[in-house]
Amino acid sequence: MSQLKPMSHMDNIPSTPGKFKMDKNSYIHRLRWHFSLAKLTFWSLVFFGLIFLSFFFRSPSSSSSSDLSRRSLTTYNWGGAAWEKRVRTSARIRSGHGMSVLVTGASGFVGTHVSAALKRRGDGVVGLDCFNDYYDPSLKRARQALLERSGVFIVEGDINDSELLKKLFGLVSFTHVMHLAAQAGVRYAMENPSSYVHSNIAGLVSLLEVCKSIDPQPAIVWASSSSVYGLNTKVPFSERDRTDQPASLYAATKKAGEEIAHTYNHIYGLSLTGLRFFTVYGPWGRPDMAYFFFTRDMLKGKSIPIFEGANHGTVARDFTYIDDIVKGCLASLDTAEKSTGSGGKKKGPAQLRVFNLGNTSPVPVTDLVGILERLLKVKAKRNIMKLPRNGDVQFTHANISLAQRELGYKPTTDLQTGLKKFVRWYLSYYSAGKKASG
Repeated sequence: MSQLKPMSHMDNIPSTPGKFKMDKNSYIHRLRWHFSLAKLTFWSLVFFGLIFLSFFFRSPSSSSSSDLSRRSLTTYNWGGAAWEKRVRTSARIRSGHGMSVLVTGASGFVGTHVSAALKRRGDGVVGLDCFNDYYDPSLKRARQALLERSGVFIVEGDINDSELLKKLFGLVSFTHVMHLAAQAGVRYAMENPSSYVHSNIAGLVSLLEVCKSIDPQPAIVWASSSSVYGLNTKVPFSERDRTDQPASLYAATKKAGEEIAHTYNHIYGLSLTGLRFFTVYGPWGRPDMAYFFFTRDMLKGKSIPIFEGANHGTVARDFTYIDDIVKGCLASLDTAEKSTGSGGKKKGPAQLRVFNLGNTSPVPVTDLVGILERLLKVKAKRNIMKLPRNGDVQFTHANISLAQRELGYKPTTDLQTGLKKFVRWYLSYYSAGKKASG
């Protein structure tokens, strides 16, 4: 495990604007106006938050047939002697200094790779996933089978099911939680916004509510997102930059998650580390990501959308290969300090961190397409389009100096190398009798 000294606290306060002279009366008037607007915005958010919470957490006796989130918690079967044995066996630590980790979202792209890496080095791992149909569930099931062959059991259930969470913690004294369960995707938020609140906000709260009362409390590492930088134009993005201008509901839920993490750290002493992932790609990836569906559609001879910014501006992403992300995740777990609470009460200051995990080398999307053309030996049919106002931003670029210093994080895979590995996996997976999604 890494012996690097972890960061004890992350100050995420926006930079102070430059000073300027203003008429005193005008200044006071504007100050009062901004203060009133801030209060209105705050209480509006509280109001809508209560509506969402009442929708998702109302009791079964008052729920209607249209309450999908409530119904989803009753569709999973878990428990019994055989089930408990599988959980305990999967959680068994096989190395001298290993940890026991609950990985939520374990059948997801990052979750699968992190779970496999933890198991390989001898840690105890139990997965949790709801196997929703946001994208092809058969791919998630294939990942599940992959993990089961390596000895990782994935419990099927909802992160909002507090009884299931309590049962798991009752069976296993997890030292760490790797919380990767989330509703992903920027554009899908315009179609199904409630799923983002259910998974990314309510789900995080449900997990933290259980963890705060566990004794001893586990240390928690969780997935935030580079999307929190939103409309920020300062590059590269640093953990100290402002994150109060989200460009999508997805980004807003991840930003809310960071504030929720701060709250539970402050009140209950939970050790929390948030990881802002930058455009993760690689084998076993998500079909809704551009590199994935570009590959699929290019092989089918279909056109692919190439977005451009205002005035034909370049759209670029800080593509980060999955193996580099996994190294950052494991380093975060290894350097996570113990939580300081007991019985739901804080006993002392607890660790609170946020890290960028990116590649630091933004690549234009047009270059990505060019690499895929060479690897697939297919000419792409490019459909140049204006960047839609659906939550996408024109560029991302990670400053990883903090992760380098505190975690020893150092990405080593360039886009050419990473895409070559992805294409090799894609062709093998879908040529072996699998049907490409979409």
